Amino acid sequence: MSSSPLNAADGGPPKDGPSSLENLRTGRDVDLAKVDLTFEGFRALAQNPHLSANERIGFPETYRDGFEEAILRDIAAKLPALLGTGATIVDIGPGCAGLPHRLIDLCRERGHRLVLVDSAEMLEQLSDVAGVTAKIAGAFPANRDAVRNAVGQADIVLCYSVFHYVFAEGNPFTFLDSIVALLADGGRALIGDIPNISKRRRFFASETGRSFHKAFTQTDSEPDVRYNEPSPGKIDDAVLMGLIQRAQAAGADAYVMPQAPDLPMANRREDLLIMKA
Repeated sequence: MSSSPLNAADGGPPKDGPSSLENLRTGRDVDLAKVDLTFEGFRALAQNPHLSANERIGFPETYRDGFEEAILRDIAAKLPALLGTGATIVDIGPGCAGLPHRLIDLCRERGHRLVLVDSAEMLEQLSDVAGVTAKIAGAFPANRDAVRNAVGQADIVLCYSVFHYVFAEGNPFTFLDSIVALLADGGRALIGDIPNISKRRRFFASETGRSFHKAFTQTDSEPDVRYNEPSPGKIDDAVLMGLIQRAQAAGADAYVMPQAPDLPMANRREDLLIMKA
């Protein structure tokens, strides 16, 4: 997470050390706005008995509580096979909060097969449903062979609120390549809820964004908007355009998609939709 709640989860270089991991695992007052989370950091959060489910996936309650249905509705609008029957679905990094529980319920109702890929600490907090769910522990794409062996090919790949941590910690192109390789013909992948620093700057440079900032901070201060400077560890328009071109070079179509306006961070996050013919 980044340095203030307003900018939360805009991405950044990981800073987790042994002492900070122990605090994430046991601390009662973890300041999520000041932690740059890694895969190991999320494993630690998942074990913290003092945190809510939303806090264990790195979100303050105000950023997720009550939004799960709206988020799932937006995801289904971009992945319409979710509302069909009998699909094979891979969810990379589902976490343990309300969204994956709702996805499991939907898959049970519609006869989908759902493969959940995350740390063992996160996965053990999600229901096991016979004939519906399967779990593969570990960080993707390091475990992509295990996922491929379990799935074959997927009709849907979902990765929501995860990519900015992959970008800071790993190789985003390897991650994307591995997702495209998982898709069956006609399949779709949604890499969702991506914080885009370029979109954020455009928003906070607008009158709407300035008013939002003042209301959020309850001050008369102007948002800090800087152009023409490097943003190490952060995703911008150029990163997203590069991902689109990478997916297209692999034979898929790819699009940057807006989030529905009723989502909590739609004004500064975007989704990447990948479609195989």
